[in-house]
This record gives sequence, structure tokens and C-alpha cells, in this order.
Amino acid sequence: VQQKLFPRKLRRLETLDYAGHCMPAREVGGDYYDFLEMPGSTIGFVLGDVSGKGVPAALLMANLQACFRSQAPHALARPAEVLGMVNKHFFDSTAAERFATLVFASYDERTRQIRYVNCAHCPPILLRANGELEMLDSTATMLGAFAHWTCVEAETELRTGDTLLLYSDGVTEAGVNGGDDGGEEFGEERLVHALRVHQRQPAEALVQAIIDEVNEFSGGARSDDVTVVALRGL
Repeated sequence: VQQKLFPRKLRRLETLDYAGHCMPAREVGGDYYDFLEMPGSTIGFVLGDVSGKGVPAALLMANLQACFRSQAPHALARPAEVLGMVNKHFFDSTAAERFATLVFASYDERTRQIRYVNCAHCPPILLRANGELEMLDSTATMLGAFAHWTCVEAETELRTGDTLLLYSDGVTEAGVNGGDDGGEEFGEERLVHALRVHQRQPAEALVQAIIDEVNEFSGGARSDDVTVVALRGL
């Protein structure tokens, strides 16, 4: 049931190749990613991680998805308002220890501009065609932890040959023994190397290659969900 909540039909864009995949550590998990319809030539994308594991996290993940999918397409063009609503909903309806880290962004095909808000999530990695790296650092606190919440919207550009990678901390924290006993983690350095090696592959193949490398490194023993979303400028 949870797997069917993830997007399956992707809108084709002339300047963007994109894909995502989530692999729960257990039967269900708290990671969430989505691609959202927006007006005109714009598409929204989101990747989040709800605190906790198992069924409680999965229920909150479904709740988070409903918060975004219930928005009118034109409302998604105002990220600060949408995320403010999500924060209020999470804060009012969950226990204090429940929260979500999340990246919410939009891509405009006409201008190639990406507008984003990073709510204390792992910084997405932007690998330029010329090999330069940019990190899309936090612009807001986590969602659901505080009654009063504000954010800053940031912008960047996805040019031809650039690749933007979003991921959950289950990727970098994957370890040889599930990451629970001090074993070595996959880490950001290995993730960047994998991105460089596979950056010219189609988005779907790139996502799968990174997940395969995480699986191979951890021996299939994971203590957290592994979610990857890739966007490639065409």
C-alpha cells in the first residue's frame, strides 16, 4: 500500500529528466518523495523524512503526502505558505518528538530556475556539468517541532548537463552493520563519488546505481529508509 503512494506517472519535460525511489528499512517507513503538478511549465518535487520508524512513521508519511497533494496546483507556487500550513498541522496533531525534515522545490522549465526550501534536511548535492559541486543547505528548521515557524526561499539554476541529487540520511548513514554499532558509514564522500561516476546516466539509472552501491556497502543491513531523487538538466 505504501509503495503505491509514491509517484508512478511522471510528466514528461523537454529540459528535465527526473526519477526517484524509496527502499524502506522495514516493511514500511517514514521516508517520502513526490513530484507535484504545478501551473504552466513548472513541476514541484519534495523529499522528506519523518522521525521514527515502522508503522507510526509510515502513518505520518501518508499524512505528509496528503498535506501536499491536497494543495491546489497554484498554491504550491508559494512554498512558504504551504510549508507553514504543514508545520502547523504536524505541530498540532503529533507528539513533541515527532517531526519531519524536508526539501520542497519547484523547477521552471522556461527559466531553468529551481526555487527551494530546505527544512533541516540533508543538503541536496548539485553537480555541475563542469564538475563543480554546490550544496543546497538548510533555509529553515524542521517541520512540526515548533509552533512558530518561518523559512527562507533560495534559488539556483539547473543547466544542461547538471545533476541535482536529493537523498535521505539513510543513504549516508548506511553502514556495514546497519549503522547501529559504530560501523563505518557510507558517508557523503562516497555518495559524491557515486554521483560523479554515474552522472551521465539517465535519472532512473542513476538513482538505481546509487541505491545499489548503498546496498552493496551495507550488505543489505539497513537501520533506516533509503530514498534517492535525481534531476538532470537536458
